[in-house]
Amino acid sequence: MSASATFDGDHPPSRTLIDACVHCGFCLPSCPTYALWGEEMDSPRGRLYLMKAGLEGRTTMGPSFVQHFDACLGCMACVTACPSGVQYAPLIEATRGQIDRRFERSRSDRLFRSLIFALFPFPGRLRITLLPLALGQSIAQLLPSRDPERVALRANQGEDVARPFQGRDPNGGAPQSTDFLRRLRAMLALAPRVTWRSLFTSLPERTPASGRRRTTVGLLTGCVQRVIFPHVNQATVNVLAAEGCDVVAPAAQGCCGALALHAGRLDDARAWARKTIETFDRAGIDQIVVNAAGCGSSMKEYGHLLADDPQWAAKARAFSARVRDVTELLASFGPPRAPRHPLALRVAYHDACHLAHAQGVRQPPRDLLRSIPGLELVPFAEQEICCGSAGIYNLVEPDAAQQLGDRKTSHIASVQPDVVATANPGCMLQIRAGAARQQQTWTVVHPIELLDAAIRGKGVHEL
Repeated sequence: MSASATFDGDHPPSRTLIDACVHCGFCLPSCPTYALWGEEMDSPRGRLYLMKAGLEGRTTMGPSFVQHFDACLGCMACVTACPSGVQYAPLIEATRGQIDRRFERSRSDRLFRSLIFALFPFPGRLRITLLPLALGQSIAQLLPSRDPERVALRANQGEDVARPFQGRDPNGGAPQSTDFLRRLRAMLALAPRVTWRSLFTSLPERTPASGRRRTTVGLLTGCVQRVIFPHVNQATVNVLAAEGCDVVAPAAQGCCGALALHAGRLDDARAWARKTIETFDRAGIDQIVVNAAGCGSSMKEYGHLLADDPQWAAKARAFSARVRDVTELLASFGPPRAPRHPLALRVAYHDACHLAHAQGVRQPPRDLLRSIPGLELVPFAEQEICCGSAGIYNLVEPDAAQQLGDRKTSHIASVQPDVVATANPGCMLQIRAGAARQQQTWTVVHPIELLDAAIRGKGVHEL
């Protein structure tokens, strides 16, 4: 592949894919950053223009160029909106891969990003890091307070210390979010509710199906999911087993590479993809089940990610063909086998972007929730707009992420739900943080937790 002044010859964004854009503008209303700032270069159409200019040598990879791509959430809402079928995912990933190799970030930015990728893909390190938080939250619960509701919110989410959204630099530069300490404070504001038990719980490697076995599935336990939301993994196993699946959760599995892929760290993503394929290929399973939207989206892309690797390309394509979101798999079974007990709840279902837009899975989670007697799904405005989580986005661009989170929280609050359900751990953290800022007290859960509660006859208070 030929190089330009902006991109090198190692997988630059594809001119063919860029030229599929007819500049119609249908993507603009669906783009979160265009909704925030109204700037053409912070829309999918504008970013495609910059990619094309880069290929033609009409621009350089300077701070302003990079910031327009850093500001993109990679939510893929533009893919859903595009009538021309522009494949935005490989374009933004290729561009970010070029930026990762060719652009010299500030020392503060490099340090913070290095911290993220030295921590989050490694569950053992994440557990150790969260131990002081578990201790602090345990102590906080023992202390008296004049405002129990506020203390409960703070215990659940950590103190809200992120500063208000500062907007775009008037000269077209970055939002005011590059300071290491301010990013660190924003990270703490997203801190989950953790306990000693939750940090160290684990799943059995094999759980047999209840009754006649339908299939054998391998469960991706995830990095953040297994440490911060182990109850989601347990609920997933419970429901799959109740619906006739033998569930294998390989102990040797590691990170799937989703965070690295979406941030442009393509070599890291490929290395984790190879290990994930190898681990599940040894497990003797029919399909791979994922309960985190970002992970599932990336694993379905392994065929593209490893297309140039002759040793792994065919394996990657075969692997990706077997990946299913848990709601997608359950819906494919048809009428449920396990009886559902009533749950009298108003539930607002938030579409995780990498489930709805990247994977095209929208109806299955809704159908599964509607299979629960007494449960009412309540729609709200702007369901297609990202909540601001988006992989590492709410860590590296916390101001824009907070504004999007507050926008999402306000729309959800307007329909007065009892529970919010969403199928991605990042979305769960982001919406919980927004609820804490707005002093909303509804519970945020994964849809599979509601199914588990209905099958097992758990009460609403146990969610």
